[in-house]
Amino acid sequence: MKYIVEVDCGEPGQIAYGASVPAIPGCFTTGESLAELRGNRIEVIDAMREVAREEGWAVPDAPTGFILQIEVAV
Repeated sequence: MKYIVEVDCGEPGQIAYGASVPAIPGCFTTGESLAELRGNRIEVIDAMREVAREEGWAVPDAPTGFILQIEVAV
């Protein structure tokens, strides 16, 4: 299953990266490196889906679309 993950770069001297999964409300993690962030996001998605199953909540499916980022001249 593939989820869209939005990644933000932190400010210098702070946590390097943050990631959220829009399809799963409250699903957010951080990492000091992209490698750490990748591992953390997989763990947090699995954990959020497991809690949803245990609590009887609907387990969000992965969206079928994608995010496109473009840059425009100002």
